[in-house]
This record gives sequence, structure tokens and C-alpha cells, in this order.
Amino acid sequence: MRMILPKQEIIKAKAVSDFISDSQFQPAGVDLTLREIYSFLSTGRIDFDNSSRQLPDYGKLEFGPGGWLHVPPGAYKIVYNEAVKIPAGCIALAFPRSSLLRCGATVECAVWDPGYEGRSESLLIVQNPHGISLKKNAKLVQLVFVKMSDAAGETYEGKYHKENL
Repeated sequence: MRMILPKQEIIKAKAVSDFISDSQFQPAGVDLTLREIYSFLSTGRIDFDNSSRQLPDYGKLEFGPGGWLHVPPGAYKIVYNEAVKIPAGCIALAFPRSSLLRCGATVECAVWDPGYEGRSESLLIVQNPHGISLKKNAKLVQLVFVKMSDAAGETYEGKYHKENL
């Protein structure tokens, strides 16, 4: 049976660590917060079997006075504060917080596979022509854990396993 893990199950599974406050735990997920933002400095390459995969170069953007950063329109790589450990019988999906959407920005994420551990990265897209101002540790997405109908036959062991830890 598939189901969304409630707050108490996420906490019990110790699926999220390095969180800033208990207030991040929502009835059906946990809010992930902004640790770092990077601009894209070069081209990336993606192929079928990853034998020619090449990630682009990135430039770290620095937060200014009071921990604020004005982010102009464009695409950016973000890194979260929280480390996640996806239980073997679950996947996780992230959704942008509605306040982010109302400010003209969104976050794109891939599926967090069973067994993935790491301090994840996502794509921040700022579409507001005036940009957006983000404060360090801002809540950007809600991570939702979905229990799979059957146990995973294997868990994630790819290139990004234990990234940014």
C-alpha cells in the first residue's frame, strides 16, 4: 500500500538531519532550507550511460548583510542545509513552497530514490523579471516521503550518493 509518511514517521525514521528547527516538520513532509546558491559558469553534458557526463562549472553566490541575497532572473543550483536519508521502502518528492511561487520563482527537483543519502541539490528558477531576494536558511521546498507498494529490490548507489555531506 502506498502512502505519504506523516510527520511522526519521518521523525521516527530519522530521514532528515541537520534541520534548523522542529517547525520545518509539516503534517505531510519537511521543509528544506537554503544553504548555498551557485550560478552556472559553463556547459554541462548528459549522455545515456553517464560515460561522458560532465557537470558544468559553478560560481558560488555570497549572501550579503543580514544574510540576504538578491537573485536576478535565471537558473541557479541550490544546496539545502538538511541532510536526508531516504528509507529503503520510500521515495521522496519535493514541491516548491507556495510563497516562493507567489514571488515568481520555483524549484525543480528529481526523485529521491530509496537509500539515497546526502545534502541534496536542486534547480532554482527565478522568473520574476525583478528577481527575488532570498535570506540564508529560507524555507524553499517541502519534501514529501512516499511509501512504496513493495520494497525496493535495490537502493540508490549512484554518483550523487552521500553528496555534500
